[in-house]
Amino acid sequence: MDPRAEQSPEVMTLRVVSPAFGFGGTIPIEYTCEGADIPPPLSWTSPPPGTKSIAVIVEDPDAPNPKAPERTWTHWIVTGVPADVTTLDAGGFVPEGTTFGTNDYGQRSWNGPCPPIGRHRYFFKVYALDIELRSPGITRLELLAAMKGHILARGELIGTYEKKKPPRR
Repeated sequence: MDPRAEQSPEVMTLRVVSPAFGFGGTIPIEYTCEGADIPPPLSWTSPPPGTKSIAVIVEDPDAPNPKAPERTWTHWIVTGVPADVTTLDAGGFVPEGTTFGTNDYGQRSWNGPCPPIGRHRYFFKVYALDIELRSPGITRLELLAAMKGHILARGELIGTYEKKKPPRR
């Protein structure tokens, strides 16, 4: 998707926050592969009128090495969140009718931060859409294509994570 399309004047901004970490802050270990590996709680401001559904995607643009990134790694895709919902609770409990897309682990679930090297950034992106988009198994590229021309508002929260170093012996 052309990034400029997301930033057109018609696209409003959603404020995305988490009580687990602040913008640019460290994602707590509980939400990573080194912890319980559950999604953190997220909330966002009310979407604009005309919103039919919400989509959420969590991406790491620093894979595999933040000093030489090669690709954007998708950790979580959620579609079909009802327009009146502005919160996803910790642990991935989602409203009825919500579906999960297929992440880059090949799973229809959350797979949290687990960077092989260095401190990575994780973009929690929320989109308000003028269509009802419920697509079980949808991939990142399919999602971006399906949303093209249907984004009423978007917002993001960025967190970071670096694996704990093993103790020296």
